[in-house]
Amino acid sequence: KRGIPATEIANKWREKIGEVPGVDSIAIQSNIMHMGANIDIRIEHEDYKVLSAVTEKIRNALAEYPGVGDITDNLSRGRREIKFNLRPEARTLGVTEEDLGRQIRNAFYGAEALRIQRGRNEVKVMVRYPYRARRDIHDLESMRIRTPDGGEIPLKRAAYVVQGFGFNEINRADRKRVIDVTASVNDKIANAGDILQDLKHGLLRKLSNDYPGLTFNLEGEEKERRESMDSMKKGFLLALIGIYALLAIPFKSYSQPVLIMIAIPFGLVGAVIGHLIMGFNLSILSMFGLVALSGVVVNDSLLLIDKINRNRKKGLDMLQALQDAGQRRFRPILLTSLTTFFGLFPMIMETSVQAQFLIPMAISLGFGILFATGITLLLIPSLYLILEDMRKLLHLRKSFNSHEM
Repeated sequence: KRGIPATEIANKWREKIGEVPGVDSIAIQSNIMHMGANIDIRIEHEDYKVLSAVTEKIRNALAEYPGVGDITDNLSRGRREIKFNLRPEARTLGVTEEDLGRQIRNAFYGAEALRIQRGRNEVKVMVRYPYRARRDIHDLESMRIRTPDGGEIPLKRAAYVVQGFGFNEINRADRKRVIDVTASVNDKIANAGDILQDLKHGLLRKLSNDYPGLTFNLEGEEKERRESMDSMKKGFLLALIGIYALLAIPFKSYSQPVLIMIAIPFGLVGAVIGHLIMGFNLSILSMFGLVALSGVVVNDSLLLIDKINRNRKKGLDMLQALQDAGQRRFRPILLTSLTTFFGLFPMIMETSVQAQFLIPMAISLGFGILFATGITLLLIPSLYLILEDMRKLLHLRKSFNSHEM
């Protein structure tokens, strides 16, 4: 059984390799569930030279952050190529672009002269310059181009010869050329979200001012996180509406469901405290746990308020009803919360790789319930008194039947 996690092996491997001369990029990945690069900054602009300059600046900035490695981009220079532009002089002599390209191709690649049948195979016979006449650039520059009237002119007089690089691929988004700069982050040393926020308010803003028309988009894990959070906000809102409706119908009250749901924010606070205690960062799975927590944490408040309503229906005064409910519901509430927490505790303390994805969710549920329980026992009776005092001030009609479950 391996006692070292895969991420630590990847980090040590990355440190041992270091920088390799002549290698554009080396990427070492150790994530089972890959949601994109930890940092992925998409640069958009119409000018390729601007994209190239900005890409280099962002790469240099990322390299200065501790814990950031595997910095790469999809800016491809492509293969080396030679471009020919026909001169007016050659055009006057009747040479066209097609003639120029065909003669250069035939000289260095070859022109098919004939085909010979050998059994079932057909052999092509190609005619081209001998090897010693096509070895380097000088042989190309000294080539002569034949004109339609049978004359010859040097290639340099027939065309402009420009050496450069051709693109293997061109990435575009919204009709603009884009380049993605990606990097991995060691979560034990740095936080990808903090680095992106620092870049967004620092370097990226400065680059946008220096290069008009330059835009940035955060892709990779940040995009996945953003989309998940937007979807989760809608789901969380629907969950709260559903919880309120389910409580309002049996209680026949608009105010008491709100009182019961007061425990939800305190449960969220407990989940955050739990992450701090256990040394975990808030993640998408932590948010899933928070959404689930909102439906579980109201149970304690529900038990307490239901008992208070029953006591008041029996004719007990307000303080006596609260005291009796607190005494009689203390043990069920406490035992329910403790059994839930200790049921999740083995998962929280699990060290296997498979459990790492579920630990943040378990922390949110376990610590959220534990924290909200103490708040429920102390705060809910006080808020109940405040609610009843407000009803008296507003001269609302008392009806214990409306509190019946």
